[in-house]
Amino acid sequence: MSSQPLILGIETSCDETAVGIVRGRTLLANVISSSVEEHARFGGVVPEIASRAHLEAMPFVLQQALREAKVALRDIDAIGVTAGPGLIGALLVGTSAAEGLALALDKPIYGVNHLSAHLAVDALDESRSLQPAIGLLVSGGHSSIIEVTDLAKGVRVLGATIDDAAGEAFDKIARLLELDFPGGPAIDRLAKSGDLEAIDFPRGLQSSDYNFSFSGLKTAVSRYLKQAPSAVKADVAASFQEAVVDVLLTKAIRACTEKGIESLLIAGGVAANSRLRAEAQRRCDLAKIELRTPPAALCTDNGAMVAALTSLAVSGGVSPSSIGFSTLSTVPLDQPTWA
Repeated sequence: MSSQPLILGIETSCDETAVGIVRGRTLLANVISSSVEEHARFGGVVPEIASRAHLEAMPFVLQQALREAKVALRDIDAIGVTAGPGLIGALLVGTSAAEGLALALDKPIYGVNHLSAHLAVDALDESRSLQPAIGLLVSGGHSSIIEVTDLAKGVRVLGATIDDAAGEAFDKIARLLELDFPGGPAIDRLAKSGDLEAIDFPRGLQSSDYNFSFSGLKTAVSRYLKQAPSAVKADVAASFQEAVVDVLLTKAIRACTEKGIESLLIAGGVAANSRLRAEAQRRCDLAKIELRTPPAALCTDNGAMVAALTSLAVSGGVSPSSIGFSTLSTVPLDQPTWA
C-alpha cells in the first residue's frame, strides 16, 4: 500500500446512499443518491423505504464514484463503511456491499462510526494541518461537544444533548410552522426574511457544563404559536434559529477557551445552516479562534466522510475490522472504528 492510500467509503445510515473515494487527504469523488423525497410525505424517514432505496441505488452510485475518481475497483487499498449509528436495515445494505467488495478484492475493511466520520471531513482540507480542536457536532440526532486530538484512535466527549438534538428541534418546529421536510433547510430559508430579535425565546440549559437541552425551546415555540396564531412565521423561524445557534456557540467557544484549544470544528448536517456558520465566524473572530467548517455539501451524510476517517485509520496504523462485524443503532462517539 502506498503512503497515500486509496480509500473507498460507503455511507447508508439513513436516507442517503453515498460513496466517496479519497487518496490520502485528497477527495477524488463524492456521489450521493438521496431518497428524501420518498419520505417527505410521511414527515420523516421510513426505515423500510430507506433500505429499499439503498438496495436500488448502490450499484449506480458505486459505478459513478469510480468513474469520477478515474480509478478501478482493483486500485482500492481499503474499504470503509458506516457500521453505526443509524437505521439497522439501512446500515446492513451498506455493510453487506462493503464486505462483499472486501472479500472479492481481498482488501481490508473498516467499520466506522458515522458521527466520528462527520468530524473527519475536516481532514479533506489539505491546506490545514491536523491539530487538536474542539468539535461541535450538530446533526439530526446528535448535539455534542468533543475534544479532538487523534480522531482515528478516539475522542473525548465533553457534553451532549440530554433530550432533543438541534436537528430534531428544527424538524419539530418546521412541522409546527407547516414547512417542508427536512425542517432544517426549510427554517434556514424562511428565517432569512424574518427578524431574529422579534421573539425572545429561552436559551436552554445555560449551565457551566457542556450539555444541551432543546426540549424547553421547542415547548416555548409551540406555546407561542398557540397564543399568537397570526404570528409572522419568518420571525418565529428566525428567533427560534437564533436561540439554537446562541446556545450551541456559547458552549462550544467556552469549551475552546477553557481547554486552551484554538480551533473550533463544526460538523454534521446542521453545520450547513447559514446563520450558524455566519455567527460562528463572527464569534470565533472575536475570540481569536480558528473556525473550521466543511463545505456545505459535505455537512450532510456522504461517503467522503467515511473514506476520510478510514484513510486516517489506515495511515494511523489502526487494525482493520473483521468480516462479520456488528452494525449498531447506537454507538458511543469515542469509538471511531471497531472489530
